[in-house]
Amino acid sequence: MPPTSRRLRTVLLAAASAGLIAAAPPAPVESGPLGIGDRLFPTLGNPGYDVLSYDIALDYGGRNTDPLEAVTVIRARTTEPLDRINLDFAGGEVRSVAVNGLTARFTGEDEDLIVTPAARLPAGVPVRITVRHTSDPDQGADSGGWVRTADGLALAGQADAAHRVFPCNDHPSDKAYFTFRITTPEQLTAVANGLPAGLGHRGATVTRTFRTEHPMATELAQVSIGTSEVLHRSGPGGLPLRDVVPAADAAALEPWLSRTPAQMEWMERQVGPYPFETYGLLVADTVTGFELETQTLSLFERRLFTGDTHPEWYVDSVMVHELAHQWFGDSVSPASWSDLWLNEGHASWYEARYAQERGGPSLERRMRDAYTRSDAWREAGGPPARPAPPAAGHKLDLFRPVVYDGSALVLYALRQEIGEEAFDRLERAWVRGHRDGSATTADFVELASREAGRDLSAFLDGWLYGAKTPAMPGHPDWRGAAPKKAAPAAPAPHPVPGATGKPA
Repeated sequence: MPPTSRRLRTVLLAAASAGLIAAAPPAPVESGPLGIGDRLFPTLGNPGYDVLSYDIALDYGGRNTDPLEAVTVIRARTTEPLDRINLDFAGGEVRSVAVNGLTARFTGEDEDLIVTPAARLPAGVPVRITVRHTSDPDQGADSGGWVRTADGLALAGQADAAHRVFPCNDHPSDKAYFTFRITTPEQLTAVANGLPAGLGHRGATVTRTFRTEHPMATELAQVSIGTSEVLHRSGPGGLPLRDVVPAADAAALEPWLSRTPAQMEWMERQVGPYPFETYGLLVADTVTGFELETQTLSLFERRLFTGDTHPEWYVDSVMVHELAHQWFGDSVSPASWSDLWLNEGHASWYEARYAQERGGPSLERRMRDAYTRSDAWREAGGPPARPAPPAAGHKLDLFRPVVYDGSALVLYALRQEIGEEAFDRLERAWVRGHRDGSATTADFVELASREAGRDLSAFLDGWLYGAKTPAMPGHPDWRGAAPKKAAPAAPAPHPVPGATGKPA
């Protein structure tokens, strides 16, 4: 989105939520919001520092319409001299800010919290930023962040909504370790990414602590609060698995949840060991229109499992889609949002292959259908590695069919070109070499060329950036349908019927 367009949108949002950031006496600053210049979200992220860890304390009073009291502690290292520190935040009222223990001035502009420390920070030094704030679940449609459930709250931070929950450097290129400390009334259960790291009681409240063992992008943060039951089982090699479900649905959901160990074994046979310390499903009684690959605890709508709309193979494949994301998108995160195809194309690829094994359509049939639609998808939403920006107020439109099956089609073409053996080596090398980091489309093209033993730049350029879909290797008879002007895009792989939004 051009900077002027996004600036207009954020000014309108700021006007609609005036007073959310209550600043101390105005701090003189040379300019307003910054950003690292992401092509799709140009003011997202902030230059000048690298976040090492977040420690987020949330106090939930029992009503999912009320703001939570919160304290976010950010430990970072400066990468250049800083007279001010910009954080992404647009989700509550800021009470105070301290930098390295000293009170700092702050102000809010658009979706930035602009902090002026007591003294200039040199490059290459550690910095500790403490923000006392609220975290407001009531922010309107298309905002993301908190999702209200029938019994509490959950998070949906993709693509640019984590900063509506806590102050952060909200871009997947800056991953960090997370600690969550969640205080709730004692009758409620709270769970977050990672493993349990502490439990404390005080009066009628309980505080649960969770900590990640691997760095995480802000958009993958997950906190669940509700009348939940936590179910435990073991995965491959004794990996601890835990599912978080509405307590009343635990028995009914068990036949689905018990499939995770076998699904994980299947994924490990494809690409190697699971990359994190735990995994599980967070089943929420809410209507979002999507499932979401939040790290170690994927978010699913309850109705996916309790309705009778979908065949069994379909639900299985959706579960594998989110599981595959733990490797592709979570462990290996996109360096920019234009690299989103690396997340969704891979997850759709393994989803399609698993569906084929479970009684769904064959991979070839699904890819041929995608090929037929591909030119229309590209015309509507741009090519896989250069997606068109979403329209103002419709950011979930970024998650179009072209980044799902349209991008899985790129992987199919690549496998056709280099053969299954080289392709399988590439997939394993990709998740192994970029584990716990972020990577670009150029990184993928370079690695594919290395594993194939020849330069694939020209071949992949058309598949990734072309306005028209190239000829499919091995299938000279495949033809694309002519795009229809003003025709709606074909549905993405598995949106939830009756809802709109980001598919899984």
